[in-house]
Order: sequence, then C-alpha cells, then structure tokens
Amino acid sequence: MKKFILLAVLVTFLYSCGSKDNGQLVGVKGKPWHPEKPYGMTLIPGGAFIMGKSDDDLANVQDAPTKTVTVRSFYMDETEISNSEYRQFVHWVRDSIVRMRLAITADELGQKNDPKSKSKKGGSIADYAFLDADTTNMSVYDKYMYDNYYSLGTADDPYAGRKLNNKIPLKWKTSEYPDAYYTEVMDSMYTPIEEAYNGLRTLRVENLKFRYSWMDIQAAAKAKVGKRKEFIRQEEVAVYPDTTVWIKDFAYSYNEPMHNDYFWHQAYGDYPVVGVSWKQAKAFCAWRTLYHNIARKERRQDFVNQYRLPTEAEWEYAARGGLESGTYPWGGPYAKNDRSCYLANFKPVRGDYAADDALYTVEVDAYEANDYGLYNMAGNVAEWTDSSYDPTAYDFVSTMNPNVSDQKNMRKVTRGGSWKDVSYYLQVSTRDFEYADSARSYIGFRTIQDYMGTDVTGGSKSVR
Repeated sequence: MKKFILLAVLVTFLYSCGSKDNGQLVGVKGKPWHPEKPYGMTLIPGGAFIMGKSDDDLANVQDAPTKTVTVRSFYMDETEISNSEYRQFVHWVRDSIVRMRLAITADELGQKNDPKSKSKKGGSIADYAFLDADTTNMSVYDKYMYDNYYSLGTADDPYAGRKLNNKIPLKWKTSEYPDAYYTEVMDSMYTPIEEAYNGLRTLRVENLKFRYSWMDIQAAAKAKVGKRKEFIRQEEVAVYPDTTVWIKDFAYSYNEPMHNDYFWHQAYGDYPVVGVSWKQAKAFCAWRTLYHNIARKERRQDFVNQYRLPTEAEWEYAARGGLESGTYPWGGPYAKNDRSCYLANFKPVRGDYAADDALYTVEVDAYEANDYGLYNMAGNVAEWTDSSYDPTAYDFVSTMNPNVSDQKNMRKVTRGGSWKDVSYYLQVSTRDFEYADSARSYIGFRTIQDYMGTDVTGGSKSVR
C-alpha cells in the first residue's frame, strides 16, 4: 500500500513539474501551420454567388436555372495545364518504369547494389539494382509509395515494396548505355526496329501507366457497415495523351502537323494539353499531390491537401471572378472589347476559326485574366470538372459546395468552351459534358487545392 501511494505521489510530482500547462486544458500543440500558395496558383476566396443562367438560354437546354450557392475557399491554377507541365508527369512515370525494369533485370541476374561504392555513375546495370529496404519497418506513407508507384505488377507482385535507386541518373543516349543488359531494358521501352521509319524510334506509350489508390469517401460515409479497406480503390491509367484526337475529331480535315508535333515539341510547350481523358486528369491530380508531398516529406514538413479537379460550382464561381450575373468572365455581354478585339479564343464567325487571330489553341496565359487572375476561363480549351452531368442537378444539389459525384455516371461536366466552339459555350453558366474515358482535341483541364482555414471566406480578394 505504501508503495502504491509513493508511486502515485511520484507520478503526480513528475506530471506537475514536467508539464508547462499547470494542469489546464490547453490542447495538443502541433507544428506551426503557414498557408503556402502553390506555385502557379491563385487563391479564390470562398463566398456565395448566383449560379446558373442570368440571361435567356438561347440554346433552350434549360439545365442551369439560377440558384444561390456558397463554396469554400480554394487555390486554382492560373492557367490550364500546359503540355510542358503534363510532360513532367509523363516523364516521371517513364523514368520510374525504366528504373523498375532495370532493377528487376539486375535482380534476375543476381546483380547487387553496393552502397559503399563512391565512384558509381551508372557504369553497369548493377548500379540500378534495388536498394535494401526493411519493408517491415516502413512508414505508412513509404509503404504506400512503394506499393503503388515503384511496382509494375499487381498487388501480389514480388517486387512490390522494394526500394529503387533514384540517385544514379538514367542514360538516354544509346552511345552511353553501360552494358548489353541496360540496352535490352531500354529497347523494351521503344517501338521495335521494324516499326521505325525515317530513322525515328518512339517510346511505346502503352507502357506508360500510372498506378494509384484513393478512398471512396462518399461510399464509405453512406455505408452502414464495412471495413476501411473495402472502400479503397486501385487505379491504373495510361498517361500519354491521345494525339490522334487531332485526326479523329475532324473528318476530311488536314491536321496531321498537330498530331505529329503538338504534345512533344517545345514550340507548343506553353499551350494547353489536350487529348487527355477525365481519368487521366484525375491521375495527374494524384501524381501532383504525391510529387509535392515527397518534397515536403524530405524537408520534414506537413503534407499539403490533395490536388483535384474543381467541381462545376467551384469552376463557375472562379470563372465569374467576383462579378455578379456576368455572361462571360469579363462580364459581357459581348465577346469583343471597345476596340473590337476578341477577348477569348473561340470560333466567332462561321467557318472562320482565325478571326480571333488563333486557328487552334493559344498559349495558356494568352488574353486578359479575369478579376481573380485566371486566364482562359472562356475559350482556348474546355475544361474537365469533377462533377457528373445531370440535367436536373440544380434542382436537388446542396446550396453549400454543390456537387454531383456519381461514380456510375460516366458523363462528366466540361466548362468554358474551346477554340472550336461558338460564343454560347464560352458563357460562364453554360454546361456541357463528355464521357470520362473520352479524349478530345478541345478539352483540357486545370487543378485546384482546398484552402485550409476560413479567414478568407466572405468575398475577400486578399491573396495569401
């Protein structure tokens, strides 16, 4: 009994002397959080607006009646995702797959990576072998990384969970290939010799697949019972854009130069990426989140919110730029300014695509930005949203952060109109849709990220 009393007194003494809260409820203190505006994004302050057609619906679609709704604050890309930015995603996937194949080949050959060697610069395939990793002692995030991004096979892949060596640079010039095994792996990434022409060998784009996981929170929230793992979805998406859209979208039309050059040539680096399906846009968002958080993890910083596609309510709110009942992002009601210059890239005259000084797409920062600093929210390319299309959606969606998220509905809302559309589709309230697995030469996307906090809600345009 004396020992128990002594122990209780000792514990009380230790907690009283070692604590700085004096026994008061002060909460758990975490790392200081400083909002960080993502590169290339602008802050859209949350608030209420009148969503829907403020003018007569000339097309008589009647799918956008006016409705007052409120959305939360978020960051949004100032421009549409460009070819150059999307190529960064494609190259990351390409490099990861090459490293995985090199590591597997080295493993099959019994080649080991010598961590003590200081002179390695990719002198043999052994330099690209798996690094030893204790998979039983991985953090949850690391295990998630290795299972989804460093493996080529399925969940039972024997190589899942093994760590790649990212420190040795890859060699892309054939004259620099270190050995025959390295050459064999690189050959597997390119089209066969018999399919090459004019001395050109291209990557086998069907090899470039990105794997990621996500949780179906909507389904989990509505389910009465079920384990967490039952709502985790696995995705594998081929990431290379469909460049043939330039041919398939326009019958009896010569668009071969766009098919051949538009995505990969640096001349079009600052132009919006097209030929990307809704599923590919979602995969890009998952990769961008991962890529950003890898860097933050290395700096021991808290993770950022996920990047995602905007809902159509968020898109329309941002497109309006704070203007009430405007027809276009610049207000309206005309698509020209007082000097008779067109304010967006679209088809202003029947058959005359170049009347606005642009035949196809233009640079992502062309024309004037709206009052939120967003470029090309009308025209250039239509943009994917995260919302499923339902013509009666405005009758039943919530007035707070409205959205229709139906995994079974493959029709996804696109907004903003494009270079090949008439001005009706450029109106901020016009709704359109495309199927999630379809890609078009006139549809691109931009991403958003939720703002954590509420101090910019209410119409304030201050940027943090």
